[in-house]
Amino acid sequence: MDNLARLLKESWILVEGDRDRLASYFYARLFLLDPELRQLFPAQMNEQRDRLLEAIITSIHTVGDPERFGEFLRDLGRDHRKYHVAPEHYHTMGIALLDALRTAAGGQWNLEYDQAWRDAYAAIAQKMIAGAADDGNPPFWHAEVLTHERHGRDTAIFTCRPLQHRLPYRAGQYVSLEVPRYHPRVWRTYSIANAPNDGNVLEFHVRTPTGAGWVSGALVRRVSPGELIRLAAPMGSMTLDRTSTRDILCVAGGVGIAPVKALVEELTGWNRTRWVHVFYGARTAADLYGLAELEALTVDHPWLSVTPSCSDDPDFEGEQGDVSEVINRYGPWTTHDCFVSGSAAMVRSTLRALAQDEVPTAQIRYDTFGDL
Repeated sequence: MDNLARLLKESWILVEGDRDRLASYFYARLFLLDPELRQLFPAQMNEQRDRLLEAIITSIHTVGDPERFGEFLRDLGRDHRKYHVAPEHYHTMGIALLDALRTAAGGQWNLEYDQAWRDAYAAIAQKMIAGAADDGNPPFWHAEVLTHERHGRDTAIFTCRPLQHRLPYRAGQYVSLEVPRYHPRVWRTYSIANAPNDGNVLEFHVRTPTGAGWVSGALVRRVSPGELIRLAAPMGSMTLDRTSTRDILCVAGGVGIAPVKALVEELTGWNRTRWVHVFYGARTAADLYGLAELEALTVDHPWLSVTPSCSDDPDFEGEQGDVSEVINRYGPWTTHDCFVSGSAAMVRSTLRALAQDEVPTAQIRYDTFGDL
């Protein structure tokens, strides 16, 4: 497995600088091999190409960790049921992926890399097919939007409830979400911002980037109570281990507070002995939209502390600087279970800070929505 992981990472370096070409060639080859697959995907493929790259990157990062590798791929197989992917489609996708990698890498590709990707893809397809086959839930859930609240120009919090079947998930996980009224067959991943509850209500925090993000833009600016959206199977391993006795560190940036909020909510139901330290960072005080709700929880739960910080607000009375810098002023964190959520840049810098603090990697959980 170590040699396989080395070959995958080594060969990925050859193509990662030309990702758009890699993804475009993959889908062009896929649809040429099986034209009927085109109808499963959206008319505009921009965001779909991003999803492919995220899946490849996460697979590469987890291949050296068999347990995490298997868990991620089983979840991915369940998630791909929303596209109506059948077991026979995986063979075609494997051919298209190898062709795309060879083309993007050019003359630097060799037989060792080719065999490594063949072996890796065989394992990937097997685990994804098994994950889909073992899932007795529907491929996606129809859900009604219950509430919708704007926070500034680009952020919204909304709640929804699946209409028929209960959506089973754990605090800290995320789901793919589609807004069929505005962007059919375009799916985007979002963390669930609350712990499971008797009412089967799910909360989401969404921020739309400037000039991008079709689904996010619709969720922030166009969706209103009463509309229907679709939710796919829950994914992600940023979940609590109830058997652990270690204290907990949560580091969140911007809307990355969503899964952290869900984790804290779950802890309020049973935790009595583990100290929980939440560091919540944003650019300005106005961006700390979830701070008041977190601070209110500290009143009834003395084991919880919340430390906010701003990186670009000199008038803010709390901690100043990037949240990854702020956690270095506290700690050490070597005896903690650590959870990190935010932008790819924020997660990357926080992981570096925890590594410098010599926190064991087995005690760190995060979910990758981009290249780390």
